Amino acid sequence: MKNKIIIIIGILFGIVAANSPAQTTLPHFKNVAYKCGEKLTFRVHYGMIDAGECSLEIMKDYEKIGPRECYHIVGIGKSLGAFNMFFKVVDRYETVIDNEALTPWLFIRRVDEGGYKINQNYSFNPYKHTVNTGKETVTVPDSIQDLLSAFYFARTFDFSKIQEGELFYVTMYLDEKLYPMAIKFMGRETVSTKLGKFPCLKFSPQLLKGRIFKEQEGMTLWISDDLNHIPIRLESDLLIGSIKIDLSDYSGLSNILNKVSE
Repeated sequence: MKNKIIIIIGILFGIVAANSPAQTTLPHFKNVAYKCGEKLTFRVHYGMIDAGECSLEIMKDYEKIGPRECYHIVGIGKSLGAFNMFFKVVDRYETVIDNEALTPWLFIRRVDEGGYKINQNYSFNPYKHTVNTGKETVTVPDSIQDLLSAFYFARTFDFSKIQEGELFYVTMYLDEKLYPMAIKFMGRETVSTKLGKFPCLKFSPQLLKGRIFKEQEGMTLWISDDLNHIPIRLESDLLIGSIKIDLSDYSGLSNILNKVSE
C-alpha cells in the first residue's frame, strides 16, 4: 500500500508541476507553529473503551512541486484490541502543502472503516484555483484546504489577541463538495492528561450536522496555549456514543510546549 501511494504522489507531482505557471504569484502566510519532522500521536477512546491510535507526521524533508517547497504530511489511524472485532479501522491520509501559501497541492485518502472504503486522489492547482478529483476539475476559493491541511492551516492563526466568542474560518474541499467551517473560541482552560497538565485554548468547530456528529457544535477541541497550537484533547458526541482523543506523544515541535509545572 505504501509503495502504491508513493507512486501515485510521484505521478501527481508531475501532472501538477507541468500545468502550473513558472511565475510565483501565490500568497505568503506566516507559519511558526510547525516544521518538518514534527510528529504527534494520539490515543482514541470510544466511551470507556481504548479504541485506537492515530498519528500526524510531517516528513523530515520538503517535497518539490516545480520550484515550490512543500510539507508532506501523513496521517494514520487504526483501531486497537477488542475494538477491531466489531469495527476495524485502517485509515491513511496524505497531503502536500505549499510551505508559503499553506494550501494543498495534493490530497490522498485511503479509508477502510468497518468495511466501508474510500479511495480519493485530489490534485489542487493554487495558481488556477482548481481541484481535479479524477472525475472532474472544479473551481475552488483561494486558500482552499483539504481535510488534513485544514488542521495545519488553522494552527497558523494568530490567537494572541483572541476574544471569547471570536470566529475563525476555513473552507475545505471534501467528498467533491465545498465545506465552509467556522471555529469558535470558547475560552481558556487547563487540561490534565497522562502527559501532564497543559494551559489550553478551547474551541468549538462548527460541524456538518447529520453526517457523523449529533449537532453542528458537537465537538470541543483544546489546543496548547503557545506558538505550537497542537491538539491536547478532542471530545465529541457521535450519533452513537462519544469519543475522546488525547495527545499521547510528541516530537520535533517548533517551539517549547507550554506545560504546567507539577
